[in-house]
Amino acid sequence: MLNVETLSEGSVTQQINGRLLVDTQGQGLVEITEAVSRWVFGTGILHGLLTVFCRHTSASLLIQENADPDVRLDLMTAFNRLAPRDVAYIHSVEGPDDMPAHIRTVLSGVSLSIPVLEGQMALGTWQGLYLAEHRDQPHSRDVILHLIGA
Repeated sequence: MLNVETLSEGSVTQQINGRLLVDTQGQGLVEITEAVSRWVFGTGILHGLLTVFCRHTSASLLIQENADPDVRLDLMTAFNRLAPRDVAYIHSVEGPDDMPAHIRTVLSGVSLSIPVLEGQMALGTWQGLYLAEHRDQPHSRDVILHLIGA
């Protein structure tokens, strides 16, 4: 049997957009949970749906464990195995890390949808939001936030 509980009912719907610039240090995961959480709380919207969108083809977004840093290291190792740099890709004009970065982005995605309850993202206890930088050099990444709700 499935038990479904109504957590909230909306009234007047609002939409708010925001932008988060994330500076990376090269390949790796940058946690953005706190910055996004502060933005969500500051909107005043208590219940709704947050969309987080990365405007790049060589960086992606993840919801992943934020308690043990070994998880992040293992994820980067897995990305390296799934899309290695030492393969002769046809698209190589931007360097040996570019095509693997595109593949890693396809595997992990550029958008997330997160419910908002009581003014907070409804993440699990060990979940955090991450921007995954798949290029070797530092970049400034543009993340768009859209929250709709009441």
